[in-house]
Amino acid sequence: MSPRRVRAESDAVGRRDRPLRITVDGEPVDGITGQTIAGVLLAADRLAWRRGRSGAPRGVFCGIGVCFDCLVTVGDERDVRACRRRARDGDMVTTQSRGPTPDLPGEAEPEPEASPEPRTAPAPETLPESEAVPESEAVPEPDQVTGRRQAPVGRETSDPSATEER
Repeated sequence: MSPRRVRAESDAVGRRDRPLRITVDGEPVDGITGQTIAGVLLAADRLAWRRGRSGAPRGVFCGIGVCFDCLVTVGDERDVRACRRRARDGDMVTTQSRGPTPDLPGEAEPEPEASPEPRTAPAPETLPESEAVPESEAVPEPDQVTGRRQAPVGRETSDPSATEER
């Protein structure tokens, strides 16, 4: 197989692509001058080169440098977006996972996070029956998810902010 995607003898445009070789996690990968690191990896059938916190494989998502899914380490430079960095012959690329890696110099083991105290809702106050507001006059509480006030039962409307009876 030729390192070129289009063989020189059948290239109607007459490109003069120069092959290059980068090393990814100790494995040589061939590409063409002008390709991004992500392009070289994708052309070598590597669709994912790191893992997220959940362990899911990550590679190129947006391809334009917005999402940070394609982060790699190039030489000593961490957090390089592979879709934005042009590959250079001889680049030493190391894949990385999300979070600090203790095997790199200058980085310590992450400290375990303290578990947060469980949050409990305060107990509802109860009023004596003589002071209680009749349910028909009560102001609805905001919904926990949307923050909108919900119409009391029996007053369903298409407009959740409407409180007048029809």
